[in-house]
Amino acid sequence: MGKKSKNIEMITGDPKKAIIKLALPMMLSMLLIMLYNLADSVWVAGLGADALAAIGFITPLFMVLIGLGNGIGAGANSLIARNIGAKNYEQANNSALHGIILSIIVSVIFTVIIEAFMVPILQFMGAGDTIGYAMDYSYIIFGFLFVFVYSGVASAIFRSEGDMRRATIAIAVTAIMNIVLDPIFIYVLNLGISGAAWATVISASLSCIVMSYWIWGKKDLYLDLSPKNFSYSSKIMLDTLQVAIPSTLENIVFSALAIIINSMLVMAAGTTAVAVYTASMRIVQLCMIPLIGLGTAVLTVAGVAYGAHNYENLQTAHSYSIKIGFIISIVLGAIMYVFAPQIATMFAYTSASSALAPEIAKALSVLTLFVLAIPHGMMSSMMFQGVGKGTYSLLITLARSLILESVFAYLFCFIFGWGVTGIYAGVVFGCFVGGTLGYIWAKFFIRKFKQISIKKYKPHEE
Repeated sequence: MGKKSKNIEMITGDPKKAIIKLALPMMLSMLLIMLYNLADSVWVAGLGADALAAIGFITPLFMVLIGLGNGIGAGANSLIARNIGAKNYEQANNSALHGIILSIIVSVIFTVIIEAFMVPILQFMGAGDTIGYAMDYSYIIFGFLFVFVYSGVASAIFRSEGDMRRATIAIAVTAIMNIVLDPIFIYVLNLGISGAAWATVISASLSCIVMSYWIWGKKDLYLDLSPKNFSYSSKIMLDTLQVAIPSTLENIVFSALAIIINSMLVMAAGTTAVAVYTASMRIVQLCMIPLIGLGTAVLTVAGVAYGAHNYENLQTAHSYSIKIGFIISIVLGAIMYVFAPQIATMFAYTSASSALAPEIAKALSVLTLFVLAIPHGMMSSMMFQGVGKGTYSLLITLARSLILESVFAYLFCFIFGWGVTGIYAGVVFGCFVGGTLGYIWAKFFIRKFKQISIKKYKPHEE
């Protein structure tokens, strides 16, 4: 019980220490995920601009796929953490089991829907000449949807009880295997873009096997996920879905934004601009890893603090994560700006893709600012998810991404006549404004929670 109780002590103790201890392994996990996404792009870039653009069209849909697992995982994580904070361990076990069952139901439904409508979806997105590549990749990826959804939920269960070591190992298995298998499947076995899809599916399946062994084989979690602990509760389903649905919809919002931005890029400069933006955003996402790691830590710490009615820990978790987030963003943004030309050459190692390098470098010099515009909005959203207010998080994302980023991108590109650079600048500016609105809302929420906690719970604690 030593390590298990240490994990629980950590997430219920000093929020600053908990955030750092939870965030660092999560940053490593996210780094590995982004590296294998980057590896996909780099290896596929060798097949030419059309193949890379196809990945750009599929990426928004793949984000939805990952978002399904992460959304249910966030819902389960939030509910388990709140139950741990409230010292209700039976409900914590039952919440985790509900998350796993939800992952099975949701993945079956969405596999059927996405596979049936793949061609019209790609046509609507404007895949054009790249549709052959996009279909070869997408049918395989979406055919194995359960693997990705279950992986997201299982990983969240480990995180919810503070067991970041094994959550990180599981993701490391996926990432390292994918990086190794990509060139073998694409070039050695000559499977082309389909090879990249198979490498991703096989790698993710291995991590699912490892996590399932820990949960039901080794049985040494703090939580006990034996089937005997499952008791169907519509309230638990509803509580999980109150975070899961908005969290998943957030990923759909990001995907819709990517579709809108891709359409603007095609209008402004053709499909090559989509290839440039796809490559550039992969680098930007790499720089966002520490922020995503921090945000995931905030979700757990905020959930525990909210369940325990500890407004001080909630307030500290929110403010401290934003402060750390801005420091990291400034450092990484500066590195990305200075080394933009060198980073761009990663995508220009064949004659088919060499022409993209200068354009990627130019895009990166503007999109560097995107990393600086993220922290306050992201940490506010994740705090809301942690306390079970997924709808608030979704509204922040809707305002920031779908409305402000796309509106400013259109305004700067087509009305002001700044062209492709205007699209990049609009995305950055919209992100900052939307994040600021989310930050103000989060501060109001914490102040109100403080007043309620002092009024209702302090007298009982004495």
